[in-house]
Amino acid sequence: SFLLKWLNFLKQLGIHPDWQFVDVYGMEPELLSMVPRPVCAVLLLFPITEKYETFRTEEEERIKAKGQDVKSSVYFMKQTINNACGTIGLIHAIANNRDKMNFETNSSLKKFLEDSLSMTPEERAKYLETYEAIRVTHESSAHEGQTEAPSIDEKVDLHFIALVNVGGHLYELDGRKPFPINHGETSDDSFLEDAIEVCKKFMERDPEELRFNAIALSAA
Repeated sequence: SFLLKWLNFLKQLGIHPDWQFVDVYGMEPELLSMVPRPVCAVLLLFPITEKYETFRTEEEERIKAKGQDVKSSVYFMKQTINNACGTIGLIHAIANNRDKMNFETNSSLKKFLEDSLSMTPEERAKYLETYEAIRVTHESSAHEGQTEAPSIDEKVDLHFIALVNVGGHLYELDGRKPFPINHGETSDDSFLEDAIEVCKKFMERDPEELRFNAIALSAA
């Protein structure tokens, strides 16, 4: 299944299984209560529609005009590899929680993060283009299992973003955008609910769309 691909990808990148991806089955409180806590990141899969692209342009212009606070400790990278939004979503989720992760000694992701920490978002994107260990891992996790199961990066009209808590603020990290989006204050306790509120806004902008899927990076 889709989720198994992600779990497999974590394992191949050398991350100890004390954090695992779990499905968020619904946005209602009783369904959110089924998600194991703590949650350190939420990944949202959503369709790129005309409505969304219009919103994205307006949002960018508004932020450029008004400004926003983004902590320098937020790890953000641009997406230059076509269809790599799943990989970049995963890197955003892990990179901004790297103090909580247990990496294997020879973890390819740990090395990538250490090497790229001082880089700009654009340099990180270029580095990923040349960083075979992660590209190859992603390719192999994409092609394993049933042929009809989508890879974590597949569909061109579907896109992944990561939602993370850095320093008590909820950030949306999307490699197609020029910068992280600060969605306001959050806490470890309220993070899942706060992140789901952001996901709901995506859904409200495209009410006739059904292709939304949220997964949480939860303590195992």
